[in-house]
Amino acid sequence: MKILIHKNSEIPIKVLSSNAEKVELEQKTCTEAFWELAEKYPNEIIGWCELNFEPKITLEQWQNIFHRDLIMASYAVKTTFLSESIGFVDQLPFVNVNRKVKFATWQMSADIGGITGKTLLQFKKRFGHLKDFETLTNSVAKLGQQNGLFCYSAPSLIKNVGKIDKPTEVKSNASTARLFKFVAAHYKKQRLFLLFFCFLYFKKSFPIIALLRAFFQKSHFKASIDLVKVEANLAKPKTGTETIDVIIPTLDRRDYLLQVFEDLENQTHRPKKVIVIEQNPEKNSSSELPELQNKSWPFEVVHHFIHKTGACNARNLALDEVNADWVFFADDDNKMENDILERSLDELKKYQLDMLSLNYLQEGEKLVFGKLKQWGTFGAGNSIVRGKFASKIRFDTAFENGYGEDKDYGMQLRLVGCDIIYHPGLEILHLKAPRGGFRQTALPAWENDQPKPAPTLMLYAQKYYTTEQFLGFKTELFLRYYFKQDIKNPFKYLKSMKKRWRSSEAWARKLRNGVNF
Repeated sequence: MKILIHKNSEIPIKVLSSNAEKVELEQKTCTEAFWELAEKYPNEIIGWCELNFEPKITLEQWQNIFHRDLIMASYAVKTTFLSESIGFVDQLPFVNVNRKVKFATWQMSADIGGITGKTLLQFKKRFGHLKDFETLTNSVAKLGQQNGLFCYSAPSLIKNVGKIDKPTEVKSNASTARLFKFVAAHYKKQRLFLLFFCFLYFKKSFPIIALLRAFFQKSHFKASIDLVKVEANLAKPKTGTETIDVIIPTLDRRDYLLQVFEDLENQTHRPKKVIVIEQNPEKNSSSELPELQNKSWPFEVVHHFIHKTGACNARNLALDEVNADWVFFADDDNKMENDILERSLDELKKYQLDMLSLNYLQEGEKLVFGKLKQWGTFGAGNSIVRGKFASKIRFDTAFENGYGEDKDYGMQLRLVGCDIIYHPGLEILHLKAPRGGFRQTALPAWENDQPKPAPTLMLYAQKYYTTEQFLGFKTELFLRYYFKQDIKNPFKYLKSMKKRWRSSEAWARKLRNGVNF
C-alpha cells in the first residue's frame, strides 16, 4: 500500500508505505506522481491524502475497504470536487451522498482515498493528459462506475469523522468553469444547456463563457473501459450452509405461481422458507392456492391470504416472516433456471456483496447493460438482499397507489450502507403474465386532476433529492414534456404545467401524511 501525501492537490510531499519501504518520487505534480506510483506498484493500493489529515489515516481499515481490485473509495473530510450544482443535471442516487455510511458514489474527494494501481492504469490512455488531480480522480470514478468499478464514500478511511455528517459542511473546490467542463466530458452535451438554464434561472448567474468553452471538451460519455481482465483471477468461493427465504406477493395468478414453486423446488440450493402473500379484494373470496398447504414441499411454506391489495403491504407482511441469511424478492411470474439461487449466492460471496439485482428480461427483450455494476435503482421482483438489511427495512406504503416503491426501498437500503449491484450474468425470465398481479387495476384517486409528475414520483423526489436535483428534475420535466403535449403556446403551457405541478405536490403531501384513498 502506497499513499501519496499531498498539499492542496498540487504538490506531492511524500509517500507513506504500509511496509515501511522508502519511496522517492521523481515527478513533481500530484497527477504525475499518482501515475508514477501506479506504474511502479500496480498490484498495490495507491492512495492519496491531504497533508493535514495524515495523522488520521486508518491503515488497518484500508484492506477491508479495498478487498477487490475493482474498488475506488474516498472520503470528503473538508472538501469535495464538485458543488451540489451537479444535481441540476444528475438525479441518480450517487449525487446525494449519505456520509455517515459507506455509500456508492463516483464523487471523489482529494482529502483521502485510493484505488489499486493496475486498475488506475486502465484509464491512463484516456485520462493521462489531465493535469488537475481532482478532475482526474473524479473522471476515473465517473467513467469507471459505468464500466464495473465500484466507487464509494468510505468514512472508515479516516479516524473521527462522526461530526461531519452533512454535505453542506464540506467545501467544493471546482469553479463553475470546471463544473461545465466535467459535465461536457461525462454527460450528454445537451445537459450543458440544462445546466446553463438552471444557473441562469435559479442562481441568477450567466456563465456563458464556461458554457462555450465546455463545448470544446472531449466527451467520455458512455466510453468503454475493459476492467474484466483486472480481476480475471478473482477467487470463486462456493456457497456453504447459507440460508435464503423467498417472498412472493400474488393476486389471481395461480398457474404462474405454481410454476414458480416448481422452479424453487428444483433449485440446487433450495430456499429455507417461501412466504406467499395471496391477495383478493373480495371479502367473501377464498384462496386459489390450496396446494401450498396440501402438498409436501422441500421447504417451509408460509401462506397468508388477505383481502387488502397492494405491493407494499404484501411485501411488508412477508418481510415480517423472514429470518434467513438472505432474502429473495420474487415476482409471481418469474421463470428460473434450477441453479439460479446457488449461482447468485456464489456471486454474492465472491464479490463480498450485500445484495444483487438479477438480470430480469422479458422474452425477446435485449440486454442493455452487460456489466456487473453499481445500480441506480432496485428490482423488487428480482433481487437478493442480505437478511440483516432486508429484515429491518419496510416498503413505504405511501407508494401503494402508484409506482416507485421499489426505487424507494433501494434508497432506504443505500442510506443504511447496503450497495445496490446489478448482475447481467444471473438471469431470470419475466413472463409478464397478461392477467392478475399484485397491483390494483383501479385508476388512482388523482386521475381526474392529471398531476404532473405522478404524485409517487414527486414524493420520491421530495424524499431523496437535493435542492439542486429537485430543481433540475422540475426544469427538465417542463422542457421535455412541452414537446409531448398539445399546448404549443409556451405561456399557456407554463401556466398549465405549474397548476399540474402544484396538484402533484398536494397529492404527494397527502401520501406522505398517510391519507387513505
